[in-house]
Amino acid sequence: MKFRSALLAASVLAAPLALAHAASAQPVTGPYVSLGAGYNIPSSLKQEHIAVGRTTIPGTGHIVLHNGYDINASVGYGFGNGFRVELEGDYMDNSVSKDKFGGTDYVSKGSVRRYGAFANVLYDFDVGMPYLYPYVGAGIGWQENELKGLQPAGSYFNKTKGALAYQGIVGVSFPIAPVPGLSATLEYRFVALATSTKYDGEYGGMPAVFKIEHQYNNEINVGLRYALYTPAPMAPAPTPAPVAAPAPAPAKTYLVFFDWDKYNLTPRAQQIISQAASDSHTQNVTTIDVSGYTDTSGTAQYNMGLSQRRAQAVAAQLVTDGVSRSEIEIHAYGETHLLVPTGPGVREPQNRRVEIVLQ
Repeated sequence: MKFRSALLAASVLAAPLALAHAASAQPVTGPYVSLGAGYNIPSSLKQEHIAVGRTTIPGTGHIVLHNGYDINASVGYGFGNGFRVELEGDYMDNSVSKDKFGGTDYVSKGSVRRYGAFANVLYDFDVGMPYLYPYVGAGIGWQENELKGLQPAGSYFNKTKGALAYQGIVGVSFPIAPVPGLSATLEYRFVALATSTKYDGEYGGMPAVFKIEHQYNNEINVGLRYALYTPAPMAPAPTPAPVAAPAPAPAKTYLVFFDWDKYNLTPRAQQIISQAASDSHTQNVTTIDVSGYTDTSGTAQYNMGLSQRRAQAVAAQLVTDGVSRSEIEIHAYGETHLLVPTGPGVREPQNRRVEIVLQ
């Protein structure tokens, strides 16, 4: 898998997330450290030629390596807008499986070790899930390549060479909620050398040089990352105690009195009704009860009608004074509910009344 393909795939996958969430808050702000390890799958080392003195042994070959392990550690800084920068040190180790040169398979021994440092730039995506943050990155650095006890095609090499290197990174971090700042990571890395390298060694007991190209590794790593100085999450604000609804204002009652066997309003009665109408506009009034009464003189049937007429007269005056008719409820009780208890046939002025109740 070439680096260009890996980086293109990462860009295609990440682009929608970047457009949708570029302005969102990110998980890493400030300094952090990380440590990872995993499984690396190396390319075979393409062997161009072997030069012995002034003689070049023609042909190409491949040194086939076993899969191996790798470890990496880094220190970095997150800017709070998704971007991070870091310095990383890495190490990987692969043993030799066999060597193919000039169409012939050779039994080969030794190992290939690579170690060095990278400067990386990464970007975290906030996808709206606090437990998952995808990220992509790329880096450039320097790698020392140690061929230890390598014996391809009857030759022997035990050298270390340095070369410019680059890498692409695609990963996902999983914040560990009980420990603020701590995240588990899972990532894929493509690590490659930017140039071919030449190694000095021996062939048939004579000094020799051979050239290797296409050195790269695919890595699958797991690790931990810890953002320093991450504040603990704020405790949720306590739920405010429910506020008790204010008790309704007590009902207010107004008494309007009438002359005997009358239902017309006196000037004093009009003043009381006007006051009741005014108060209904300044208080939280939903209903105005208007209830008519009589004394015990006269028949019960006549008194019921008289109390109805008295209540209607008061209601009409309330409407005149600005009260909506829909707020008024009229009741007639005749000679019942006496304010002053009396026997039948008694003309009692206190009982000839209308009660206005604001509720």
